[in-house]
Amino acid sequence: MANSIYRASILQSYSQLLFQPCLSNKHCVPKKTNLLRFASSQLNPARSEVSFCIGTHLIPHPNKVERGGEDAFFVSNFKGGVIAVADGVSGWAEQNVDPSLFSKELMANASSLVGNLEVNYDPQILIRKAHAATCSKGSATAIVAMLERNGTMKVASVGDCGLRVIRKGQIIFSTTPQEHYFDCPYQLSSELVGQTYLDAVVSSVELVEGDTIEMGSGGLFDNVFDGEIVSTLAAHSDVVEAAKALAKLASNHSLDSRV
Repeated sequence: MANSIYRASILQSYSQLLFQPCLSNKHCVPKKTNLLRFASSQLNPARSEVSFCIGTHLIPHPNKVERGGEDAFFVSNFKGGVIAVADGVSGWAEQNVDPSLFSKELMANASSLVGNLEVNYDPQILIRKAHAATCSKGSATAIVAMLERNGTMKVASVGDCGLRVIRKGQIIFSTTPQEHYFDCPYQLSSELVGQTYLDAVVSSVELVEGDTIEMGSGGLFDNVFDGEIVSTLAAHSDVVEAAKALAKLASNHSLDSRV
């Protein structure tokens, strides 16, 4: 199956804000097709402080290439760095609603609110304010990670977008997906039946130089085992190439599962 690659890039600390639709994912109300996306980041020292060096790679589902997939993400250089993913819920397409609109607007709102005083560099509050500002019909799972310059990374997630921290070839931290039942994750929604920031799983982890943080939608973790993630990262020292390799691996596995 032909894949459309949107871009692969490294964003050094103090780079400009990036917002871009990410590769397609899967879930819905309940979810249906698996779309995948991947955002990987590696820590580098910056002026004796910790910051992110990030590589991303996007592969839309073949049936959703025209609209660029249904997921979105953004990267910010604010403070130590912020990375976030929203995974559009595919089931809205059955109601003639473009599932990508909600996730893209949610991430656009989050990117504009990162430095808001009321957010106070809190990922859970960022989710609350971004969700409240989103007017598009639809729903999405979401995850936000914020890095303090002292090395503390704060994470808030709703649904099955995920994050792994790999240190010296071992996964030392991973988020836990939230589901109502199989193929129906928790999700932020335009409807009252959805979840809110209060349902987010909030955690923090102390990072050290050389840690690798791998973030993605459920489409990545549905199709790639943790052992494959670790071995793929070990084979690629460059975060851009690692992101590309993992996205392609997830894409290939998702196609194999449909044969």
